[in-house]
Amino acid sequence: MSAAATAPDLMSASVYRGAGRVVYEQVGIPEIGPGEILVKVAACGICHTDLKKIEYDLLTPPRIYGHETAGTVAAIGAGVTKFQIGDRVCVCHHIPCGDCFYCRHKDYAQCARYIQVGVTAGFEPAGGGFAQYVRVMDWIVDAGVEKIPDGVSFERGTFVEPLNTCLKGVEKCALSPDETVLVMGQGPIGLLFTMLLKQRGMEHIYASDRLPERLAKAEKLGAARAWDPTQVDIAAELRAATSGRGADVVIVAASAPGIVEQAVALTRPGARIMLFAQTSSQEKFELDGAGIGKNERMVFGSYSASVDLQRESAEIVWREDFPVEDLISHRLPLAELERGIEIARRPQDGSLKVLVYPQEQD
Repeated sequence: MSAAATAPDLMSASVYRGAGRVVYEQVGIPEIGPGEILVKVAACGICHTDLKKIEYDLLTPPRIYGHETAGTVAAIGAGVTKFQIGDRVCVCHHIPCGDCFYCRHKDYAQCARYIQVGVTAGFEPAGGGFAQYVRVMDWIVDAGVEKIPDGVSFERGTFVEPLNTCLKGVEKCALSPDETVLVMGQGPIGLLFTMLLKQRGMEHIYASDRLPERLAKAEKLGAARAWDPTQVDIAAELRAATSGRGADVVIVAASAPGIVEQAVALTRPGARIMLFAQTSSQEKFELDGAGIGKNERMVFGSYSASVDLQRESAEIVWREDFPVEDLISHRLPLAELERGIEIARRPQDGSLKVLVYPQEQD
């Protein structure tokens, strides 16, 4: 490593440079202003939202992605009293304004201020967790940073933001304990849904995925049964478990052609189908009117996190009996982010959540 690279005003970062490329390089440590904090990133999860942005070049480069971030407060700006240097924290990158039409209706993800990312490692704000330091802007410091308790790992801290998105979805499902729920997809997000349903006391949780290890993990973490849709007639299994009706609720936590139509077909009349993984305008599906209207099914979406659930999400993650570490399959230095992206993009048996560690040397 050159002398210039070790200068105190430089840090390592993996920078999205366009055309699907992420380059490990040296950039300036971001400067903070009044009301802001600088966080030394200890760990950051790779999220499928970041994968989509990189793979499909959804945003103009250069950017530093990564938003499931945990680390230590390294500097504080003028006026900051809530945090001190050395505090261990996790950072949420979106916080709504609290005053607009959408905020008044608690549709926070549609708030114009919420859409603005408030955490950056340089360049246009994009989360920044794939770097050694991030600048946390004032409105995020005020409402979007949670202290990590003593004895709780940074790894757990990276799960607060994704767990929040799942908790928001579970709340929108308005579940009753005796209802039958199917979670389609048992990647890291699908497994978080399965764990939350179990934690909420749901009695009849089922899951589906195509990877055997994920099916076994689902049953370990809360599902009564977990099935491979290419090997099992899931509709018949659900009918057998529900006196011939079908699922009361389906959570679609995976994205694939035909999966929404399959979700509807697995439910009873009057059921709810929540679309969680359907975030691209390129994803299309076709449903018959009678199957929804006449049969009174409800199809709805849930996207991103809720500031109202942030504290509850953190408290759940801090609990020792909520084993989020079981979801981590790979721990990589930041220099291997491209490898981590490939693992997350093309899951195989043995791959689940991938974390990167910006302070670890390659």
